[in-house]
Amino acid sequence: MRFVVRLLINAVALWVAANVVPGIRLGEGGGVDIGALLLVAFIFGAVNAVIKPIVKLVTCPFYIVTLGLFTFVVNALMLMLTAWLAGPRFHVDGFLPALVGSLLIGLISFVLSVFVSDDD
Repeated sequence: MRFVVRLLINAVALWVAANVVPGIRLGEGGGVDIGALLLVAFIFGAVNAVIKPIVKLVTCPFYIVTLGLFTFVVNALMLMLTAWLAGPRFHVDGFLPALVGSLLIGLISFVLSVFVSDDD
């Protein structure tokens, strides 16, 4: 159940980012494709669960030197990797939209997670 809730939270955050941040587009057409949105949310969750810890371990000195600000760079790169893996379903135009989008996604995910209990 927790997996489904996290997937839906990620989907909502990605949908908001795609509608608010110029340079982030969801789907090929103008409409909302729920299947593509859920697939992109799944890819985003998998990237953050599998690849992000490895990147954080390798780039640990950068986290220390920048006092944690390198987190924003890693989050933007994870969003760009998600766009690359999702193909035409999700597109990020460059690093700046990815940075703004990752900040917005993180904020929305945090706010929505506050309202959801951790109990199954």
